[in-house]
Amino acid sequence: MAETIEWTPKARAALQAAGELFYERGIHAVGVDAVAERAGVTKKTLYDRFGSKERLVVEYLVDRDRRWNDYLDARLTVADPSAEGQLAELFAAARDWAEARGSKGCAMVNAHAEISDPAHPAYRVIVGQKARMRSLLRGLAELAGCADPELVGDQLMLLHEGAVVTAGMGALEDPFGRALTVGLALLTRPPQE
Repeated sequence: MAETIEWTPKARAALQAAGELFYERGIHAVGVDAVAERAGVTKKTLYDRFGSKERLVVEYLVDRDRRWNDYLDARLTVADPSAEGQLAELFAAARDWAEARGSKGCAMVNAHAEISDPAHPAYRVIVGQKARMRSLLRGLAELAGCADPELVGDQLMLLHEGAVVTAGMGALEDPFGRALTVGLALLTRPPQE
């Protein structure tokens, strides 16, 4: 997977089409024929640019992760710098992202349901995204002065992931707001003696 992709307009069109189809229908349910057709390219062009469907899947997940990180970073940069302000902005950003781009829940969780083999090159992208979120949330717990920032960060991670999945399913009203309420209580909870 070391070869660099030449990001021609057709390669970008193929990546966009793959992203839409993989997210809408599932990775295994979408063949390269459907991606090529939606992108308006030939299968040959798709294989010339990406080499395989596996590489296209990896690039789709890398692109989705990059877009989420850029979006979240931009939101957090202008938010209140306190741990509470950052957490509130993270949940607001996740809510806004889900409303605009996440009607089927988390792309990484969905991909993991189909790709759970650690040897698959996409697996590293999937778990890497979750590891970065966990690190961010542990950092917020540390910033808040929590006695056990790793534990609180992990609890915040569970709240965030639960809200994302629940929002994608439409199972609860305002899952991000509800998760934030609990998360703020965790950040401000006095240390146990």
